[in-house]
Amino acid sequence: MFALRRPLLVRHTLVVVGLLAAQAAAADSHSPESWLQRMSVAVQSTSYSGTVIRVQGGKTEALKVAREIQDGVVREKIAAQEGNGLEIIRVGNEVHCILPDRKSVLVEEWEDQSTLFSTLPSSEIRFGNEYDVAIVREGRVAGRDAVLIAVRSHDRYRYGQRIWLDVETAFPLQTQLIADDGSAIEQVKFADISLNEKIQASALAPSYSTENFRWFNQPARHANRTIETEWSSDSLPQGFRAIATHEEKMAESEEPVIHILYSDGLANVSVFIAAADDNEMRGVSQVGVSSSFSLASGDRHITAVGEVPPITVEQIATGMRRR
Repeated sequence: MFALRRPLLVRHTLVVVGLLAAQAAAADSHSPESWLQRMSVAVQSTSYSGTVIRVQGGKTEALKVAREIQDGVVREKIAAQEGNGLEIIRVGNEVHCILPDRKSVLVEEWEDQSTLFSTLPSSEIRFGNEYDVAIVREGRVAGRDAVLIAVRSHDRYRYGQRIWLDVETAFPLQTQLIADDGSAIEQVKFADISLNEKIQASALAPSYSTENFRWFNQPARHANRTIETEWSSDSLPQGFRAIATHEEKMAESEEPVIHILYSDGLANVSVFIAAADDNEMRGVSQVGVSSSFSLASGDRHITAVGEVPPITVEQIATGMRRR
């Protein structure tokens, strides 16, 4: 009798193990980390149009946005709905900032994959060290089902985030940067949105004729080459590390500038080391969520800048030393 039951018991055990494995796989596919991985893909590959409400520094602005990707090339338009009527037209890395009230166009080069969502977590973030991540709850944003992901910072050197992701596509429908006291210091939220639908060419074209406008070309920083440098910071906040070092040529300077990029996988700080100039600004400054700190060090002028609290850029900049 036992000989007959044993194969049955084995089969039952295998079924239970299989069910547990399936449940574990399903749980992993709905983990906060998997949501963020899907989000990274969605931000780079999703076409969309809609209305965005952005809140920063106590000011609220409404923006009409449209974005599509054709043959790997980003085409995008962001149009302010109040104020000076600013429009940003992007094709690839070339960006035209149209200022109709000044009858001028500023031409720049941008390398960010997303204009609206440049501060989202990357795959390099180390959860459990500097940040914790958790699924908080489900809700609705812009008429779509969404899941709220909270990224919590362990210290005051970096901001946390709250990110509402579309359940169907994992596209970010709302993001907030969170200060140490739990308050939202910046918010980007879609009031309405269409995802992966056909976008008309007119939705991506300028609303103004720029024929008689003045055109200004913003000099681009050109990374001449990746270099080894004798410069480093001896007081990096925990988790930050140098991920890139370039020698760049600035239009306003004949001498190359050293650019060191520090990151913890979410927060980024750029340090620029240039020849000293008596007219250079020193000390801390803040515009929106971006902070910068500058100081003189011998014959060099050092500036650290990033979307981090002021204490972070100050600590990194003042810690820069020649090895």
